[in-house]
Amino acid sequence: MVSSECSEQVPSSSSDELQFPMDDDQANNTGKSAAEKSVSSEAPAQLNDTTDEIWRTINNKRDCFPTNRDDYSVDGLERATALKCAIGDEEKAHDSSTQSQCATESLEGTDGGGHDGEKSGRGSVENKMILKPSPSVGTSLLHLIVPEASGAKLSNGSERGSSSMMDDAWSLLRKSYVHFQKVPVGTLAAVNASEDDLNYNQVFVRDFVPTALACLMKVPDPEPEIVKNFLLKTLHLQGWKKTIDSFTLGEGVMPASFKVMYDSFQGKDVLKADFGGSAIGRVAPVDSGFWWIILLRSYIKCTGDYTLSERPEVQKGMKLILDLCLSDGFDTFPTLLCADGCSMIDRRMGIYGYPIEIQALFFFALRCAQQMLKEDTDLNKLIERIERRITALSYHIRNYYWLDFTQLNNIYRYKTEEYSHTAVNKFNVNPESIPDWVFDFMPLRGGYFIGNVSPARMDFRWFLVGNCIAILSSLATEAQTTAIMDLVEERWEDLIGEMPLKIAYPALEGYEWNIVTGCDPKNTRWSYHNGGSWPVLLWLLTAACIKAGRPQIAKRAIELVEQRLSKDGWPEYYDGKKGRYVGKQARKNQTWSISGYLVAKLMIENPSNLAMISLEEDKKIAKPRLTRSASWPCSR
Repeated sequence: MVSSECSEQVPSSSSDELQFPMDDDQANNTGKSAAEKSVSSEAPAQLNDTTDEIWRTINNKRDCFPTNRDDYSVDGLERATALKCAIGDEEKAHDSSTQSQCATESLEGTDGGGHDGEKSGRGSVENKMILKPSPSVGTSLLHLIVPEASGAKLSNGSERGSSSMMDDAWSLLRKSYVHFQKVPVGTLAAVNASEDDLNYNQVFVRDFVPTALACLMKVPDPEPEIVKNFLLKTLHLQGWKKTIDSFTLGEGVMPASFKVMYDSFQGKDVLKADFGGSAIGRVAPVDSGFWWIILLRSYIKCTGDYTLSERPEVQKGMKLILDLCLSDGFDTFPTLLCADGCSMIDRRMGIYGYPIEIQALFFFALRCAQQMLKEDTDLNKLIERIERRITALSYHIRNYYWLDFTQLNNIYRYKTEEYSHTAVNKFNVNPESIPDWVFDFMPLRGGYFIGNVSPARMDFRWFLVGNCIAILSSLATEAQTTAIMDLVEERWEDLIGEMPLKIAYPALEGYEWNIVTGCDPKNTRWSYHNGGSWPVLLWLLTAACIKAGRPQIAKRAIELVEQRLSKDGWPEYYDGKKGRYVGKQARKNQTWSISGYLVAKLMIENPSNLAMISLEEDKKIAKPRLTRSASWPCSR
């Protein structure tokens, strides 16, 4: 087990606008330098075997979630027992004192730091802002199991059932429900008393995903109906004729959002959909269809309602989405060509081309659809196309988007103008284009999928959504998953800071900001999508950490969120290099900030919830014959 040897001091927040040093580097924490840490070429075999065994046990015990959870406490104890059995071999390797300590941590809600005897813990009156370091590899998932029937304390020190922050979150979430003909069909983007609602007074497809997951995971009474209604209503909207400035969009495009409005002439509620015609930049959403397929699979996995996916209209809806993104074109890459503003990063941020977020979502949606499409004469050819694209896409991303210390050094020594199939520098990337910050940012231990790859261009920025989705969809190999988690720990101050989580790192500044963003005043440095911190991303990090066998990382991030998010009014995003300040244009009571926290808490308390948003590795996909440090193939 690898653990940090220092405690991190989290500075208290300040509302003084005069103290807003976005550019100034914060004091570095003490601890081992990157050069002193060993470079591991593969994930530890024991950890992988143990983690696989745990999730096999979870899947065997619970293929789908029960729709009636009145006896949830009993189910929780049974799942805890199953996990204990699954990790029995691992626990035998520890001495009796370690076992006793682990049991105590499980019941008392350890922070994952492994320093329970220290006076500087979270219970200390004089050190309440100190977070203990998080161990890296080998932490048992048993530490996450809190028996629901007991009065055990959670990591934030509150009693289960009396958590004021979770109660506040659920109360606000219910206020955001949107009804159509007296049934709930989604949630508003924000519950804001301000008259200046702009576009926050409607249901966004991507925004609703964490809310839907929270409703499915809710205990003891889940709310699957709102999820089902949402899926069917957006499917209905897909069938509408879609035009932007008199240009007709493809049949498979899903709406970016919709509103429920009362038509006084007809005397009833009507739906008004937006397919990008009202969006800034007039860009049609690429990610809505992918999130719809992923959420459909989550609903089915949770409820066992397979009849929904088997409906002819649902099968047709999936087919239209897939036909749209699998259509032939002049592009020779297996990735999907995308415009700026087509995803969660809905403004010009230099993601044009093949952004990692869309490629990972594309891969995830393809694999989910592969499980739900019915095999018949009409769909067999589509399924074959999906299988071919999955194989090609996984190879492309795992090889060409992966960056770690060794690969960075390889790119630094690239030769240009190579031709033919023997070329090492296949995309003709000039080493002089590597930004200076990458050399300092890249630790010896760790790696990540970079933002974009295209001819003569590599976007070395870190994007959290793409990397976490790559883990959940098993686009990332086990070794790459471990390396991504290593990077998060090594660069905690940069990627997590004081308010999780950085959507992108680093921020664009100066001349680069002028050119790439078009002088966008909302995307100034360390704000909004340009290096801003988004609490909603907490659910993605938590899911990825649990799948990677590193739940202590998520628990540590949740503790940070619990210190401020509710007190600050559940804002949409935070500004500043460390995420210290509430975003200058952030809406309060942002629905997905609320639901992102709820999903993270529900998953950390019951890791088996991961099954509805995660896919196991597809054994048919050939792994690249590479270590995690030698990412790009070399023909020499």
